[in-house]
Amino acid sequence: MASKHWKKQQPRSLRHGMELCLEHARVKKNYSVDRVADEMGLSSKWQLYKWMENSRMPIVLVRPFERACGADYVTRYIGHSAFKLLIDIPVGKRVSDTDINTLQGSFSEAIGLLLKFYDGKAEVHDTLAALSEVMEKLAWHQGNVERYFQPELEFEVNEL
Repeated sequence: MASKHWKKQQPRSLRHGMELCLEHARVKKNYSVDRVADEMGLSSKWQLYKWMENSRMPIVLVRPFERACGADYVTRYIGHSAFKLLIDIPVGKRVSDTDINTLQGSFSEAIGLLLKFYDGKAEVHDTLAALSEVMEKLAWHQGNVERYFQPELEFEVNEL
């Protein structure tokens, strides 16, 4: 089975966002649902299962949940459902040729899906996910260029 491209995953619903977070925790951190619940400070994994079942989680526990899982799919769903783009805060760092090639690949993939969508050969969700991804990457590069001559201090960055 091919591994997932975690950065390309886009949640379709709150429940799907929670499922993606838990799957990321299982695959990347080898955390069980018990371990995620423990990291969140919950007394039982069953509370987490209940929130997944009815797609309701107290908002104050979203960040602890995402931090325990190492992924931010719930936040991404909330932002995208409000028609907002989410980008990591750019710090004005120099990018590599690989970063630019990745951006170009995202453009090509998004345009290809857009053409297929208008021909009736691509799904709405896949097309929207590709378009959101390329717009977010481009917005990040815009912010990075704006901060290039006033870069921020290079602190240790914690990946969720």
